[in-house]
Amino acid sequence: MNAVEQSLIRDPSLAEAGNLKIDWVSAHMPLLNQLRERFEREKPFAGKKVAICLHLEAKTAYLALTIQAGGAEVAVAASNPLSTQDDVVAGLVDRGVTAFAWHGATDEEYRMHLNRLLDFHPDAVIDDGGDLVSLLHRERPEQCNEIIGGCEETTTGIIRLKSMANEGTLRFPMMAVNDAYSKYLFDNRYGTGQSVWDGIMRTTNLVVAGKDVVVVGYGWCGKGVAMRAKGLGARVIVCEINPIKAMEAHMDGFSVMPIVEASKQADFIVTVTGNRDCVTKPAFEVMKDGAVLANAGHFDVEISKPDLRSLSTSVRTVRRNVEEFVMADGRRIYLLADGRLVNLASGDGHPVEVMDMTFAIQALSLLHVTTHPYEPGVHTIPRDLDDTVADMRLRSWGIQIDELSETQRAYLDSWRLD
Repeated sequence: MNAVEQSLIRDPSLAEAGNLKIDWVSAHMPLLNQLRERFEREKPFAGKKVAICLHLEAKTAYLALTIQAGGAEVAVAASNPLSTQDDVVAGLVDRGVTAFAWHGATDEEYRMHLNRLLDFHPDAVIDDGGDLVSLLHRERPEQCNEIIGGCEETTTGIIRLKSMANEGTLRFPMMAVNDAYSKYLFDNRYGTGQSVWDGIMRTTNLVVAGKDVVVVGYGWCGKGVAMRAKGLGARVIVCEINPIKAMEAHMDGFSVMPIVEASKQADFIVTVTGNRDCVTKPAFEVMKDGAVLANAGHFDVEISKPDLRSLSTSVRTVRRNVEEFVMADGRRIYLLADGRLVNLASGDGHPVEVMDMTFAIQALSLLHVTTHPYEPGVHTIPRDLDDTVADMRLRSWGIQIDELSETQRAYLDSWRLD
């Protein structure tokens, strides 16, 4: 069967609109364009099946097409039901990629899509958040022997993979793409920072300047969210459980306090931790009227929706992707995008140029793990791949940098300083 016959999508007739989106991002992704040209010549994935579980929008679509250009048979499913763009999925299928996804899939449909993706019997995987690899190990362990290796893009996914590796249950090698310098220093910081506020502002149409913004979590994503909030004119408060990161936030000029104290003055609260129950009943009980809650972590567990519902006397949708929870005392608390990734559920995700770097390291990492022998486990991206992507990015900007002389190299490589 061809991709159209195998796929399970909402509306194939949306392909034209989806192809326009894919064409737009392809015109602004010079790194992937270079890799696509290389892959078309060399066909490094010839004879392989690659399963991709990512947020299905135009940028990830172009990654799938780049892998396909390398000779792979590619199938995709969504890593988050609310970030799926049905027109882009239709465009992918129109271009020969098999897809199992639609926007707003129920938990049962989401699980069914992942299983259909595994029915594809991939040789390699690209995962986002760890759901696909987790399902494979829990329910279809016999298939693990078919996997050469794969890549994981997110902090959350790498945490889950490392837990599996520590238990000795991870059955094949996975490259920790999120830990690559060319990923987390740029995607996590600049990509998350811009896209989160784009999602919040287009969803609420509220001003940020002069407001109190609480950022829960001060990893690289949290740093980006806080930096952009400050640039928009907000007063920023950071909540942390790590003393080193809390010190960083303080010395970066932000207030630092526990979540319950910060919630008393918050106009916006953004969670970005990768952990669950970061904003719970004690914080909801002291929030002021009109507080807006948004999540930028991978799963919708950072803001406790059960606690929020248990405290509310009524719930209604007041704008697209905005739910109003009315407390017993009349206070209104607003939750964006059902607590899912606000930058993708309520926006277009990270800027195209940022994701160009992320997907370049993703594509090179997939090539590397499928052509080099690795033991099962979580593996660091080789530094030369990081440097390759950085060099490509600089050249695309027309930027030149200095190089070490042979004398300087010898000096750095020697312990003798004479």
